[in-house]
Amino acid sequence: MAQVDKKAGLLRKSSASRKPLKEKVVLMYDEIFAVEDPAKNNPRFWEELFLMKVNLEYLEGKLESLDGDEVMKIKDNINSLFHHCIQALAEEHQIKVVNALQTLCALFRGVHQRNKSTSGFDIINMLMGFDKAELRMKALIESLDTQLCGDKSHSLKSLCFKLLLCLVTVTDNISQNTILEYVMINSIFEAILQILSHPSSRIQHGYDAVVLLVLLVNYRKYEVRHFQSHALKTNEAILLALYEAVHLNRNFITVLAQSHPEIDITTTPVVPAPTTPPAPLGTTPPALDMLASPELPLDPNLQTSNLLITFLKYSSIVIQDTKGKCCCALLNIADQYANSFLHDDNMCFRVNLHRMPMRHRKKPTDKSLPSRPLVCAVLDLMVEFIVSHMMKDFPMDLYMRCVQVIHKLICYQKKCRIRLHYTWRELWTALINLLKFLLSHETALLTKHNIFNLALLIVNLFNMFITYGDTFLPTPSSYDELYYEIVRMHQVFDNLYSMVLRVSTNVGQWKEPASKVTHALGNIRAIINHFNPKIESFAAVNHISQLSEHQVLEVVRSNYDTLTLKLQDGLDQYERYSEQPKEAAFFKELVRSISLNVRKNVSLTTLSQDVLLKEFSTIS
Repeated sequence: MAQVDKKAGLLRKSSASRKPLKEKVVLMYDEIFAVEDPAKNNPRFWEELFLMKVNLEYLEGKLESLDGDEVMKIKDNINSLFHHCIQALAEEHQIKVVNALQTLCALFRGVHQRNKSTSGFDIINMLMGFDKAELRMKALIESLDTQLCGDKSHSLKSLCFKLLLCLVTVTDNISQNTILEYVMINSIFEAILQILSHPSSRIQHGYDAVVLLVLLVNYRKYEVRHFQSHALKTNEAILLALYEAVHLNRNFITVLAQSHPEIDITTTPVVPAPTTPPAPLGTTPPALDMLASPELPLDPNLQTSNLLITFLKYSSIVIQDTKGKCCCALLNIADQYANSFLHDDNMCFRVNLHRMPMRHRKKPTDKSLPSRPLVCAVLDLMVEFIVSHMMKDFPMDLYMRCVQVIHKLICYQKKCRIRLHYTWRELWTALINLLKFLLSHETALLTKHNIFNLALLIVNLFNMFITYGDTFLPTPSSYDELYYEIVRMHQVFDNLYSMVLRVSTNVGQWKEPASKVTHALGNIRAIINHFNPKIESFAAVNHISQLSEHQVLEVVRSNYDTLTLKLQDGLDQYERYSEQPKEAAFFKELVRSISLNVRKNVSLTTLSQDVLLKEFSTIS
């Protein structure tokens, strides 16, 4: 029985004495790679070619072996192959369609692989002829649109997505993929949205569709504003597809959790998706509607989930990798619209976040969590990051973002007078310990970082609580506890003041930023200098060597009237999140890594047509 060496395109007889024979499709490929027109002596050449099972490895390998000059010698045949692929996509015979799609995948990948340094315009010329490129790509996109929107099999639609993903990811930097200009002009977006708007197709193709959209909207996004980008951000079907793609692939989070034995991922019920997209609700952004969509039950006794909860759980795991920048997304989330959802008392959830095992804290014994507004989970996540990343290789950039997220949330609470029932003492303790860490490692950190900017952000967070805490802290006793923590940990603030005063009075690069911290510490020092003598006096009068927390709080409450503080301006001001230019480099690299992963995963094995040919074997 004949054995097949697919890569070489050979049929080998079982007897070693026999000369190996090439598959007929390989012989036909060789004719294409010859200079002469393969249809010259066989008018039915192209029709016969697309009836034969594609040998992807041989075709792609052959293309990769040719440099630009060699491809140009057979350019007419390559252009003709591309043209006949597009014609075959319109055939009724489904096997021809399958073979044409796979041949196009090999063409796009094979030509790009060997000619990475070649200009995009030359690549287009090699593949389809520059003079006919617009016409060819228009026909290709229209055919793919027809396949995706028509009553075709899921397998065929999946192959269409594979082709599009191959096309989009042939270059490491998608913005350098000139062919995408034609994809953007002949928009495929409507077809993708239609796939996402139907539950059955969304389940089958939601992941590929969302990945494709992510890549397309990032094509030259800093140079050209594509009208589709805004529509995609506010499209409910896409948000629902995102939720389902992540929620139905919870095994990904489970796999991550297995590397962290302490994590507790609670199984949540899968909520059936609505059969039709929710209708727009007034001026409320659809993105907000989807986060609070009616299919998510609000019974506090039932653990529910949504896309943001899944993101927060995922973030609590990957945030342990200091290269991750979940804080980027959280900075963007903490805008006015998302804040209103995060703080909504009617939208309460239990969110089990991963907590890194640490020697100085006990493993929680009670795993039952209260149902709380989602902002509490965001704050918990930020506190967790603060306490778990005080390390030699200090992630300054991420700490800055983390404190900025907290600041934006508090600014919203102050503005809207939202009294959030949260364990604020945990946050205050974490921030003070972070200041203590900066002081303990001042010399080492200053060789790499400007620690004064972070110190200023932390001090001003405390100033926000001191100045405006009466408008957003849940109870008067919370305000008392704030003062208690400041007084209790006064040594840290005293040491910080001594350090910044020393640096600001000497000539050096840190003089100005240190001076800002010195000024910002004014009210904190006033509180310490006001209450410490009163506490000491109370202890002396009552002959108590060590006061209890209750006794200190009594001293604080009875001495507010004589405390003088200065009003500090600009505490509730912050720079609005903007991706360009600060985050552009990060997101470009992120998109690049996604593109490389997609290209790797759209492998020859995933493009195997055995299943497809079996499915269509009865089609004449």
